[in-house]
Amino acid sequence: MVVTMQDVAARAGVSVKTVSNVVNDYPYIRPATRARVEEAIAALGYQVNVAARNLRQGRTGMIGLALPELRVPYFAELADSVMRAAEAQGLVLLIEQTGSVGEHEAEVLHGPRRRFTDGLLFSPVAMDPRDHPELDVDYPLVLLGERVFDAGVDHVTMANVEGARAATSHLVERGCRHIAVIGVHPGEAMGSAALRFDGYLQAVRAAGREFNPRHAGVAQRWVRSTGAVAMAQVLDSGVPVDGVFAMNDALALGALHVLHSRGLRVPDDVAVIGFDNIDDTEYSEPPLSSIDPGREQIADQAVGLLVARIAGSTAPPRQVVADFALVERESTAPV
Repeated sequence: MVVTMQDVAARAGVSVKTVSNVVNDYPYIRPATRARVEEAIAALGYQVNVAARNLRQGRTGMIGLALPELRVPYFAELADSVMRAAEAQGLVLLIEQTGSVGEHEAEVLHGPRRRFTDGLLFSPVAMDPRDHPELDVDYPLVLLGERVFDAGVDHVTMANVEGARAATSHLVERGCRHIAVIGVHPGEAMGSAALRFDGYLQAVRAAGREFNPRHAGVAQRWVRSTGAVAMAQVLDSGVPVDGVFAMNDALALGALHVLHSRGLRVPDDVAVIGFDNIDDTEYSEPPLSSIDPGREQIADQAVGLLVARIAGSTAPPRQVVADFALVERESTAPV
């Protein structure tokens, strides 16, 4: 039989209202009373009706997560991390894919699905910073990613410049003198590609070297196939290459494929490092060095900020930059 709140109240010798206050974590309950109610809940196996509680509070118990492209492994793994962080808060996650298209991003922000969620975690790619009035919404919103908007909302991001600089400096310290960069977006002024290219250039110049434009492999989408094409483009230019910084791990895996097909040994002839530290990096051949951007921290912080806003927090908007770490594997091992 289903255990009711009335059953818990009868066992604990309190009113149903007191049981409700304990279940909803009302602060002004005597410790002894709280202990009796919690003992009764445990003994009877009472389960809180979350749907009913959310309905009373005017909430759905669901939050949204809008990402550019789940085919990009980083975003798929971020979605998994956010889902687990949401579950820890008793929330259900609704995942949406924008395809990096501005119209789809606007639809995510203002479409009818927002009626079914209490708040949104949103990673814009196509939106221009001048579009920040689009972010003036009437529900809790937390931004993810690199697009910076003067929109007065919480924002969780990663150390793109610093991580890219660390990755490239790692290749320099390993002895690489001719370092290619894979994933460049020509003309981009904002976004992951621009920031990571900036970090790459900082490390190259700090090593006292000039940047050779032929070392830049263009890839608008950051997937394995475009990484392979960009790597082939650099090699076919005839420029010497003994190190590769790929702007994400999917690009790096594509680059590894081309290097192997050209008879170049990794790391003996060419050292390779990626960015994102996705699961596949441990199982590539050889295992891939990468920058871990703090995905779990990003997920936990973003969900935490959103939950606080849903609860009514009026604190000033925060920008959180996750910690990063360089993970060394065989693809950059000394030879």
